[in-house]
Order: sequence, then C-alpha cells, then structure tokens
Amino acid sequence: MNTISLAVDQFVAVVTINNPPANALSSRILDELSTCLDQFETDANVRSIIIHGEGKFFSAGADIKEFTSLRSSEDSSLLADRGQQLMERIESFSKPIIAAIHGAALGGGLELAMACHIRIAAEDAKLGLPELNLGIIPGFAGTQRLPRYVGPAKALEMMGTSEPITGREALDLGLVSIGAKDETEVLEKAKALAGKFAEKSPQTMAAIIELLYSNKVYSYDGSLKLEAKRFGEAFESEDAKEGIQAFLEKRKPQFRGE
Repeated sequence: MNTISLAVDQFVAVVTINNPPANALSSRILDELSTCLDQFETDANVRSIIIHGEGKFFSAGADIKEFTSLRSSEDSSLLADRGQQLMERIESFSKPIIAAIHGAALGGGLELAMACHIRIAAEDAKLGLPELNLGIIPGFAGTQRLPRYVGPAKALEMMGTSEPITGREALDLGLVSIGAKDETEVLEKAKALAGKFAEKSPQTMAAIIELLYSNKVYSYDGSLKLEAKRFGEAFESEDAKEGIQAFLEKRKPQFRGE
C-alpha cells in the first residue's frame, strides 16, 4: 500500500493516511482502506482500529483533481456509490473503529470520520462539509450521517454555509464524543480507548456494535429479539466462562476470542 501505513500493537491497529499535503481521499486511498478492512476482518491479532492522518490533517476532503476525470453523471454516481459502500462497511464493521482527528476533517474526510464508531478530536480541529462551495453536494453519506449527530437544522447550517466548526464545538454538539488539546493527546486518548476495547471478548464487542446499529435494519422489537439471541450465544462462549470465573476469582479476565 502506498498511501496507507499500518502498525499493530497489543491487538490495536493504527491506520495512518499519508497522502500529502492534505490527505485527500483519492480512489487509491479508498481501495487501500478497503484492503485494510479485508485484512482486519480475519486477523485475530486486531481487535480495535484507529484511523488518523499523517502531517497537518486528518483528511481535508476528497481528491478534487480526480473530479476532472469524471466524464458523466453516471461516473460521478458510481464514485459516490463506491464511497458510500466503504463508509457503510466501516460503520457496520465488527471491530470498533476510532477516528483520531487533528487539523481538518472536511468533506470526504468528515464523512470517513462520521462512519467510524467513535470520533476523538483536537480542540482546534476543523470539521465540516463544504461541498456546496464547489457547486456539488456530499456524496459519501454525509447528508445522512451529519444530521444523525447534530440534528437536521445544524446539519443544514453547516452544509448550507460550508463553514466548518471547531473540535470543541463538535464535542458540544455530539459530533465528537471525546475532546483533546492537540494531536498528541488525540492519539494518546485514541490508543488508550482502543486498548480498553481490545481487552474485551471480540465476540461480545462485535455483538454490541451490531446491536447499536440494528435499527437500520430491524424494528425495536426485532432488535430486542436479536439482542436476546446474541445474549444466548455469548453466554455459551468460552470467553463467558472465563469472564465469570475471573469475576469469582477476583482477577482480570483473559479473553481469547473463543
């Protein structure tokens, strides 16, 4: 991979976007992110994932230069569909994915961050969807995810004015769940959180993520039935036996993903 680098330590994978100067989301980056997910899906040594950007930005948007190669509305729709599928895969991924945001998460960069399960951002980071400045609209599900976090009125304000908000404002609005002073603290907090996730049983973490987003597929009653089913499956696992035994023995459980 040329625009993505990987490091795995203590069951935590750090995915670094390295496409200077702004870490724009080119087609190559989308492909390489997809390849990373393929690898993580079956890698027992990866239990949680952090995505962040090298240099000054998380990601300042899609690769505008690529837009000039799009020759029809069909081409551009296919690009949007491709990005949407990747973002959907990230959101539904069975292992927790944390966006560690510094500098700027704009356009496609914010859409990528919103697809992650948790966002941690520096106070002075800039987050926004400025596509209307280019005479286009968000295409990687930004119009659907942003109002989920900030409400439709604030989402319209942000997209309609194309003006970004700070990491501090994003924290107040609920777009970001954890704030940090700077890039260094962003990564420290992301690694600490990812490490706590990695200590849990992979099956139970996967079940929690599935259930948190189950309302995209099921009704409330359907989600309750799914929760009961996953509870029964978890209860029969070797990790559950280890967790209960560790509790009785007053020690820290060692989950093996079994």
